Amino acid sequence: MLKVYNTLNRKKEVFKPIHNGKVGMYTCGPTVYWYQHIGNLRSYIFSDILKRVLNYNDYKVKHVVNITDVGHLTSDADEGEDKMEKAASKEGKTPGEIADYYFKVFERDLNELNIIQPNIWCKATEHIAEQIKLIDSLEEKGYTYKTSDGIYFDTSKFKDYAKLGKLNIENLQGGKRVDLGEKKNKTDFALWKFSTKGEKRLQEWKSPWGVGFPGWHIECSAMATKYLGDQFDIHTGGEDHIQIHHTNEIAQSECGFGVKPWVKYWMHGAFLTFSGEKMSKSSGKIATLENLKEQGYSAMDYRYFILTGHYRKQLNFTKNNLDNAKNSYERLKNIIKEIPKDKEINSKYLKEFEKAINDDLDMPNALKALWELIRDYKAKGKYSTIEKMDEVFGLDLLVFEKVKVPKEVKELVDKREKARKEKDWTNADKFRDKVKGLGYQINDTKEGVEILKI
Repeated sequence: MLKVYNTLNRKKEVFKPIHNGKVGMYTCGPTVYWYQHIGNLRSYIFSDILKRVLNYNDYKVKHVVNITDVGHLTSDADEGEDKMEKAASKEGKTPGEIADYYFKVFERDLNELNIIQPNIWCKATEHIAEQIKLIDSLEEKGYTYKTSDGIYFDTSKFKDYAKLGKLNIENLQGGKRVDLGEKKNKTDFALWKFSTKGEKRLQEWKSPWGVGFPGWHIECSAMATKYLGDQFDIHTGGEDHIQIHHTNEIAQSECGFGVKPWVKYWMHGAFLTFSGEKMSKSSGKIATLENLKEQGYSAMDYRYFILTGHYRKQLNFTKNNLDNAKNSYERLKNIIKEIPKDKEINSKYLKEFEKAINDDLDMPNALKALWELIRDYKAKGKYSTIEKMDEVFGLDLLVFEKVKVPKEVKELVDKREKARKEKDWTNADKFRDKVKGLGYQINDTKEGVEILKI
């Protein structure tokens, strides 16, 4: 029985989809104006594990992820520059070129992290008509008003506005969350922004209200509903989306489509932190997957590191923590490489694993079950059970690459073999230690000597 933590109710709930055996799942995707840092990537590993657990439980998942290529301003207060326009101007390219380049980098990162691609990628710029239609519906129902810079949603007309973020609206100070300006309420947000007079944007469209572009929040409601229906099962994202972005999505969707709840389960991943602070571009404390690779870490090292923490708990990123994960992952692979193939499932350890993954994606305990299986020298069915577990881990535990062994290492291995034949165990051990000092490990198997990268 799968249980997940629903942010909407602040508790674990037994997962019951709207339609038997089928799950509609929407994940907030990237704003493709720059590289996605490893903090962003943690969120996508979380949604990937969720999807893998659903698949493991025999649910057929339809997964939709958006690409924000317009409308995300540099401020949550509906102010500032459009991030795409700003990046295009800075790099001397069109917003489309910027979006295509950074999305390809992002997609490459996902592939290296073994993240299953969604069924549907949807760009905001390719769904302007759907966004206008939703805004028009909200206007007809009396939820909007016009200011000098755009069309806004009147949050005072949606009594459940505070439910997801548990907001105390009365105590919200305008200057801390938004500059009130012409807004009727501190929490009101832009549905459509007008282009500034006398200044032509690189991305703008005609609408019933004037030339402009959609607000950031409206795209997710319009696109999720187009592909998943007026109601669907799961919406995921980072914990920073709870109080504003996802709160606004619920308001405009439940009012526009006339359904409650719009989404049954809201699930949020916690931040990756750097010295206790959120990893973000604005903080200057960031790293990309490419940066990690340049320092000698693989994408799978990073994925393993992420699985050592629960998705709802903040995880501190340090070199020492990543080193520990890298060493554990490599040790795990080296042990598994020696396990003979079999067709038997070890029910004892598989049940422990299933209990963990079905308890709100408890990956640390799932890893514990894996390690206990491997260390149990009496356990049978190790290979097939590991294969089954890796359907969720996605760590390529049974995939092994041939190691390119440097000439110097090969010569040392040959010398060791010669010393062993001569029963010169002292020198044989010395050559083994020298090989280890160069970053390689010698395994003596029935088929002969095997050289592994440490």
